[in-house]
Amino acid sequence: MSITIRPARREDVGSIVAMLADDHLGRARERIEDPMPDSYFAAFDAIAGADHITLVVAEEAGRVVGCLQLCILPGLSSQGASRALVEDVRVATDRRSRGIGEQLLQWAIFEARKQRCNLIELMTHQSRTDAQRFYQRLGFAKSHFGMVMRF
Repeated sequence: MSITIRPARREDVGSIVAMLADDHLGRARERIEDPMPDSYFAAFDAIAGADHITLVVAEEAGRVVGCLQLCILPGLSSQGASRALVEDVRVATDRRSRGIGEQLLQWAIFEARKQRCNLIELMTHQSRTDAQRFYQRLGFAKSHFGMVMRF
């Protein structure tokens, strides 16, 4: 099947959240309810209104089967270079190992280069060893020690 990568639409929010919740970490963070909590739609509206953030989905035969968020971050470091930050890469469980994640990441890499970023980075939880191998296969290298503070 052919995959189309397109900007996410408001009606995709349920599918995106379902993919975000579909692992041991996401189940603890996300709320799968009908109707969806308004907080997800408020977040989608904020993302859609931000000119430096793009949320895309991978669509196959009319079904959302993957997603990725790309943030372009301007900075003073590296002589004022921008960098790209990839977040929330997900592929539907039944569509994994079919190249969808790679197509999403290749799209993000292309966009980062097009927007003259000097690097593209992402973080993945230390327990996601399969994801780490996947990112390394695509050319990403371990470089930093990540830290987080939750509120």
